[in-house]
Amino acid sequence: MLERIRIVLIGTSHPGNIGGVARAMHNMGLADLALVAPRCEVITQESISRASGADHLLHSAQVLATIEDAVADCTLAVGASARSRTLPWPMLSPRELADRLPGECQAATARVALVFGREDSGLTNAELQRCHAHVHIPTNADFSSLNLAAAVQVLAYECRMAWLGQADTQPPAGPPADAAQPVPVADADDELASHADLERYFEHLERTLVAIDFHDPDKPRQLMARLRRLYLRARPEQMEMNILRGILSATEKATRPGHHRE
Repeated sequence: MLERIRIVLIGTSHPGNIGGVARAMHNMGLADLALVAPRCEVITQESISRASGADHLLHSAQVLATIEDAVADCTLAVGASARSRTLPWPMLSPRELADRLPGECQAATARVALVFGREDSGLTNAELQRCHAHVHIPTNADFSSLNLAAAVQVLAYECRMAWLGQADTQPPAGPPADAAQPVPVADADDELASHADLERYFEHLERTLVAIDFHDPDKPRQLMARLRRLYLRARPEQMEMNILRGILSATEKATRPGHHRE
């Protein structure tokens, strides 16, 4: 399970924080680090020093341009948010997030991204709207600011505890009780759509809504944000996403000038 969890840092401005995150990850058995548009050098003497032996994660980290690039292959993206937003989004505590991870990581293609924002301003609304849910660490209201590495450490610890709990509840190794009973195999149709699939759908959806005069980009009224929240909450499967894309394509075709239904 732990190998399916990616830590994504956006716009990090201090190399020491990146090193501290690498150490926190390695402490808890996480190894997939992605850096989106870092505002500092990644490999420095300070980042290596703060990593304290986990500097191999710094050297193997992906450096990417956008959050979409960082979570494209993920089936669940959760953004760390310290404040309420104008448009409410599904909110989890670190423990609630951890409780979901064993089920989220079962499919062969499953991958989970935990997304953290800038030290000074966190994640933007647009970045948070790329996430299925938000996670909030319930700190002291009188002193709520957490260092980036400390925030990653909290969530990484909960991930590890969920992994240990999963290991404790697994049945002992050995032949199944009834050797004649076939072991169920997950149907490929049940695989969740990736983040990249969802982003392509949202682009297609907005284009179609504009074409049929349902959506005015100059007066958005948070329409696309609300639709994004709806579909991210629904967690569509790949086959369902194909159906939805087919409906949009048929809608576009039907609204073209000169089209006549036979």
